[in-house]
Amino acid sequence: MISNESKVKTLLKVDGLNVIYGHKKEAVHAVKDVSFYIKPGEIFGLVGESGCGKSSLGKAMVRLVDPASGRIGFKEANVAQLKGRALQEYRREVQMVFQDPYGSLNPRMKVGHAITDVLTVHRIGKNMEERRERVTELFEAVGLEPDWAWRYPHEFSGGQRQRICIARALALNPDLLVADEPVSALDVSVQAEILHLLKELRITRQLAFLFISHDLAVVRNLCDRVAVMYNGEIVEMGDVSKVIDHPQHEYTRTLLAAVPSF
Repeated sequence: MISNESKVKTLLKVDGLNVIYGHKKEAVHAVKDVSFYIKPGEIFGLVGESGCGKSSLGKAMVRLVDPASGRIGFKEANVAQLKGRALQEYRREVQMVFQDPYGSLNPRMKVGHAITDVLTVHRIGKNMEERRERVTELFEAVGLEPDWAWRYPHEFSGGQRQRICIARALALNPDLLVADEPVSALDVSVQAEILHLLKELRITRQLAFLFISHDLAVVRNLCDRVAVMYNGEIVEMGDVSKVIDHPQHEYTRTLLAAVPSF
């Protein structure tokens, strides 16, 4: 667990963020005045039921959707104002892993090419040989055989495809991964393997995570701090053990009551 907050520099700081879809009477206020921060190397959990605004918040972090107002501060930059080359550079440092690994991969493209394309766009590696070597390194880092890089997505299991998506996200050496329900579509045993991988990457690569989930058991096992989101707002936030063991908000208690006990 990360402690002594005052001595640790903030990596990402969100202030008063709002995300709105549509206009006027048809507008949907998905994220309402949300504020939080993430420290280097920290796993920050965002938990709530489906439709509460978690994914919209995650997409705003990587500018897949533009915030209506508020500030996303990453290091010294205001992410909401980045354009062109500056936005491309930001996207090298903040990558996203989605819930559906199969939908995240082009079924007609070998998975290794999906990674070399990323390296080519961002001008990493002098030639294709260097980029293929980088693919080999990434596959080994996520626990896959390097030879498998030249297969198609349908030739892999769900857990293997998610490892491939994580490898692609790591290709640019980011400082922060936004993981949007990355294990919810996987079998329980495979979930444990992917969570263990994320923990290892956090240590070996000093990665920070915004980990989005509806599963409090997963959040408790993985995260340092957690924010509970309800109807677009953060209603409770703090150290994961404190929030889960001593919830203050009624919605948090409702979420905990819904967790099966065996």
